[in-house]
Amino acid sequence: MHPFQDTSSLFCDSPSHQPPLTMSQYYGAFSKKLDSMLQEKNRATDILNKLQKSTGIKKLYIAQGLLGVFALYMIIGHFAELICNFVGFIYPAYCSIHALESPHKQDDAKWLTYWVVYALFATVEFFSNIIFRWFPLYWLVKISFLIWCFLPISSNGSMVIYHKFIRPFFLKNHGAIDGTIGSAGDALLSGASKLVQDKSD
Repeated sequence: MHPFQDTSSLFCDSPSHQPPLTMSQYYGAFSKKLDSMLQEKNRATDILNKLQKSTGIKKLYIAQGLLGVFALYMIIGHFAELICNFVGFIYPAYCSIHALESPHKQDDAKWLTYWVVYALFATVEFFSNIIFRWFPLYWLVKISFLIWCFLPISSNGSMVIYHKFIRPFFLKNHGAIDGTIGSAGDALLSGASKLVQDKSD
């Protein structure tokens, strides 16, 4: 496969035109999706399986309860911003170090994709943060987005965004982007050399 061949269809399904869903349908679709995610093997599901075994409560209900409490705190809690930054930056950074030190390369690609998406998100957020951070649901929406981006599933948010938006844009414009970066680097080096020469004179 050519390195620049488009493989977005492997990660993203084509959008379908469907009528608007009711709240009960949204909840049903969310529960079905969450239950499907809980069937995968990872650290989170291992903990939920232990809780289900010890309490007798289905792990789907436990997960929904924890998500509800967490969502409420991210709306009214005093440390919502700190938690959001920890979840979106500190935790992925820690996992990235683990990935670098592991012999497997698949997790390296996963976290590198996350950081590409995070860099784009941080750039957009820089210009919109002053406006949107005053909305009551801002930190909840932000942390939900970041968690979606690194969920331990094959088609998490970072994979979807990268293969559906970032990669096609890069493949189409990488030549022009490389030229712009090269010109900017040459101009910077030229300016630095001129500055050093002027000071030496």
